[in-house]
Order: sequence, then structure tokens, then C-alpha cells
Amino acid sequence: MKFKEGDKVQFIREGSLIDGVVKEFKDCSPDMWYLIDDKCKDSWIFEGHLIPLTPLPVIPQFVADWIEYCKKHCWGLSEALEDTYENSCMPEEVMDWFEDCRENQELFARAWLDGYEIKEPLYYIKVIDSYFGYINLNLKTGAYTTSTNEEPVGFKTKFTESEIKNMDTRYWAFAVPVEEVEETK
Repeated sequence: MKFKEGDKVQFIREGSLIDGVVKEFKDCSPDMWYLIDDKCKDSWIFEGHLIPLTPLPVIPQFVADWIEYCKKHCWGLSEALEDTYENSCMPEEVMDWFEDCRENQELFARAWLDGYEIKEPLYYIKVIDSYFGYINLNLKTGAYTTSTNEEPVGFKTKFTESEIKNMDTRYWAFAVPVEEVEETK
């Protein structure tokens, strides 16, 4: 068995590449058949006609912003990767990201060509220097309270930068990356 329930796959139907999710499978030895949900209809597809869905590259928001800026200005991929005199507006954090790891150039090219997902860091909002000093959002009532950074059912304690700034821009000064807190546990 190549795929399991919940796997994302692709197959060709009527000349088009279709994305779907494995709902169930049937062993009809020597063949394996999979029930695929492709959002339009469920279809039984022979295993040999399925390929795993290649995940989109995950990039930081500032890289996504650079890609969109370059495409808006009708630049090609090679221009977006260069930091020449004509293209000296490349943000420093993008240059640093390219220099940080050689594979980032390839990741950038894949994101440019195939699309991407954005990796947004998460933060706690620690307003009091105490175990109970973290902002918690009650998802049912929308009320904010302070408590621990644990995330019980019905509460949210981890927020993106934009979520924090939408609450109140002053909270950004109290943002603590989730990774930093998790490392100290």
C-alpha cells in the first residue's frame, strides 16, 4: 500500500491534473484502489494512476513580499535573484536569507514557479513577568484574560504578528516567540 487515509494525491482526469485526498482504499489483489475526494466528486482511482501531491515550498512572509513585488514590476526570476545596481531595492533581510543558506535560492525559484505557503512565526503575549502573565483569548466569548501559556480547549495563546497588532499595536512590545518559551520548558 502506497498511500494511507488523509494523504494528498494527484491524478489525471480528462486531461487535467486533479488534486485530491485519500478517503479509503481497497485491496483487490494484485491491484490497490483508492477512493479519492477531489472536492467535486469521489472517484475510485487505481494506485498506478496516483502520485503524491508535492507540498508547496514554505517561505517567510518577507520573501513572499519580495516575490510579489518583483512580479508586480514584471521582473523575471533571474532579476529577482540578482542584487544589481538596477535592482538594488532588494530588502536586506531577503539578501541575508539568500546568503544564510544556499538552498534558499532553489526554494525561492520553486516558490516563484509553483506557488508557496507562508511560514509565520507565532508569539505569546507576556504582559506580566509571572507564570500566569500571558494573554489568553476565549474563542467563545472573544474576551481576553491573563493566565498561563498553555492552550486549553476553547482558548488561544499563540498569535501571529498581524493578530497581535490587530488587537492593539502596543501588545507587540510584549510579544515573545513561542520557540523561546518552549526551549526553556
